[in-house]
Amino acid sequence: METRQFRGQSLRYQVVEPDGYRQGDSYPMVILLHGYGSHMGDLAGLVPLLDTSGYIYVFPNAPTRIELAPGMVGYAWSVPVGEGFDDEGASEEQLQGCLADVMDKYSVEAGDVVLGGFSQGGMMTFRHGLPRPDIFRGLVALSAQIPGRGDMRERLPQARDQPIFISHGTSDSMIPVKAAQLARQFLETNGYDPEYHEYDMDHQITPDVLADLRRWLGETLPPKKR
Repeated sequence: METRQFRGQSLRYQVVEPDGYRQGDSYPMVILLHGYGSHMGDLAGLVPLLDTSGYIYVFPNAPTRIELAPGMVGYAWSVPVGEGFDDEGASEEQLQGCLADVMDKYSVEAGDVVLGGFSQGGMMTFRHGLPRPDIFRGLVALSAQIPGRGDMRERLPQARDQPIFISHGTSDSMIPVKAAQLARQFLETNGYDPEYHEYDMDHQITPDVLADLRRWLGETLPPKKR
């Protein structure tokens, strides 16, 4: 694997290229969005636990800089994080520009992409990914919730067959498991059939989550065969 960093017109992002990658080769793409107060490198450590040879992985950096403590900086997709999530749509517009840039750079076709995220990154995944099934083969929401469900209902596409993977901890101290249950209920009520998992964990990603995600990813967006 090789890791590269880019500064696009809208966002900075990190790319992890697969083992044996050669420029011009075509691969499916997995895009993972970090949580509130984190940064683009936070989820890159998951790659060795998923698949190091079959995908190009992209980790965008959220646009809003926040001071977590004196001298300690993180980034966010939205401030605040509740029902007014990304009210003006600025983060979503910048993310769209970033993804268009990286898909063009690596010659990835619409429909050969899975979009996912952890915590607030999962919230952005729902917000950006649900209206765009033509671009995103599937969505992954890890320890997240659907922001502004009433608003989201109006943005849903006509086709509701997009595969969706949801994982959540039963003892999550940041986003209660009830929020994930409501997300599942919202999706099922609106015609989706998400793959839903609860785990004995807090606000985190465990090996059990990754094992289930690795299987789902291989079924939803098969890796490039070498």
